[in-house]
Order: sequence, then C-alpha cells, then structure tokens
Amino acid sequence: MSELFGFDVFSPKEIAARVETIGVAKAHLPLIPMLMLSVLAGAFIGLGALYFVIVKSDPNLGFAAKQVLGGVTFSLGLILVIVAGAELFTGNNLLAMAWADGKISTRELLRNWVIVCGGNFIGAVGIALLVFLSHHVEMNNGGIAQEYIKIASAKVALPFWTAFFKGILCNILVCMAVWMAFAGRSVIDKAVAVVFPISAFVAAGFEHSIANMFFIPLAMLLQSFDNIGVNSNTITWAGLFGNLVPVILGNIVGGSVLVGLVYHLIYRQVPGQDE
Repeated sequence: MSELFGFDVFSPKEIAARVETIGVAKAHLPLIPMLMLSVLAGAFIGLGALYFVIVKSDPNLGFAAKQVLGGVTFSLGLILVIVAGAELFTGNNLLAMAWADGKISTRELLRNWVIVCGGNFIGAVGIALLVFLSHHVEMNNGGIAQEYIKIASAKVALPFWTAFFKGILCNILVCMAVWMAFAGRSVIDKAVAVVFPISAFVAAGFEHSIANMFFIPLAMLLQSFDNIGVNSNTITWAGLFGNLVPVILGNIVGGSVLVGLVYHLIYRQVPGQDE
C-alpha cells in the first residue's frame, strides 16, 4: 500500500512504528534535557498564543475570520515544537502507544508526563512574564491586553465537564497534527501537517492545557499590575488550576486514548496488517 501514500511520506503503519520508537526515546531522556526541552515547548506554545491574540484583538475582522486566522497563527507554537525540537505534554500523550506495547513502564510514562507538564508550565509562565514586561499588550491601543483578559476570564469560568470535553477534542486534533507531522520528511511537510488540525481546534474554541498556562497567568499579571485600563478581579490562582485540572485530564483522554491507543490497536496489534 505504500504507493498509495507516495514515495515521499511514511505510511500510517510506519508512523505508528516511529511514534512508538520515539516514545521510548522520550521516556528515557535524562532529567535535565527533558526539563529544558519542556520549558522550551511551553515558551513556544506561548509564542503561538501571542500571535493568535494579535489576530483576535482586531475589531475589524468577523467572527469566522478571527477564529480561523487566529488558529493558523497559533500553529506557530506546534511548528516550533516539532521542527526546532521540544517536549510538549499534549503531544507526549502519544507515549501511550509505547506503554501499551510494553516498551516503557507505567512509571516511565508518568515520569515523562509529570516532568514535561511541569516544564511546560515554567516555560509558558516565563514567556508570559517576558511578554508582560515588554509592554507588548499595549499594542492596538490596549486592545491586546483587553483580549487577554477576555480570553482568560472565559476559560476560568468554564464548568468542569465543559473544560474536560473541550480538552478531549483539543488533544485529538493536536495529536493528529503530531501524528501527521511524523509522516513528513521535510520542514514544509511537517508545517502543512500541523496547520489544519491546530487551526481547527483553535477555531472551534477547544481547550489546550499548555496554552492556558500562558493565557491565564498573563491575564493575572495584567489585572494585578497593568495601568492601561484593564479592570478585572475574576482571574485567580484557584481559577487557573480549576481550569487546568479538567483540561489536562481531557487532553490525556483525547491524546492517549482516542488517538494513541486507537492507533496502537489498529497498527500494532493486528497480525499481518499491511502497510
């Protein structure tokens, strides 16, 4: 079946093998490189989110244009993760494939997720602080600052189960973007594979835990220290973690179960399955 996919891309079964092999390597990374790469990923996602807010803050764009163009710009974050190299918690939910095949232990899986998620948080909050200190949010006559407050306020107000199911849907698309990026052999292949699934989840308003680690802390900084007219006291640490808990759980279900384990059953557990 390889001719169906052309000579320049990997077939789905080959992708499954690559995801599993790379998952083993990721699980066995030493602590310091794993942590540093995860900090980078958090910062990369924050930069994609920053790009997204520039589009969202434009009052001259219609709803669909804001959502779709914002999603395309947000794709920068995952492109940086995949092409430049970094460890992203949501993408690493695909390690469930290596775990299901017995290539890594439950302890190794959880070690990766905990360290990477923690490092992503450090990177996302760190880039949020740098963005705040740069006064970037004063652009568009303060419209960007207002947009951050609006986005974060909506996120912390989400009911638990709404955030959970939005997290599931988000990471189905994120992990499909990562999955398809493994099919490509060039930077262009990988970028194109990323843009459509990522822009779709952003346009649909789904919840990405690492992006929220950037949006909400930056909005907290703005409401506490900003002097350009942002007035809100609704965004708190309790609200941050009240959002992150269901979204992280939803991301795990969407990425690990509905993508990773499903493809494991299809391509790694079916005897004689052709490529």
